[in-house]
Amino acid sequence: MKIYIGNLSYGVTDSDLEKLFTEFGTVSESKIITDRDTGRSKGFGFVEMANQSEGEEAIKQLDGKEIDGRNIKVNVARPKEDRPRRGPRY
Repeated sequence: MKIYIGNLSYGVTDSDLEKLFTEFGTVSESKIITDRDTGRSKGFGFVEMANQSEGEEAIKQLDGKEIDGRNIKVNVARPKEDRPRRGPRY
């Protein structure tokens, strides 16, 4: 199960994300999304959990929780094609 985590503090690392979700089960992968030009965090990331029910429990427990002074948003990640397109990049 792939999980989206938003509104993260820019100091949160892949490792921090993995530790946060390991409390609920086995984490296959954790990734903070970074800006390709600067390498800085974009304030969101994804976690892949091996077990569906563990992922659902993590979402239930962590959505809205305060981490590093920010209330994080946690939900099931949507496939890229389901997201609305933004305008052209210049």
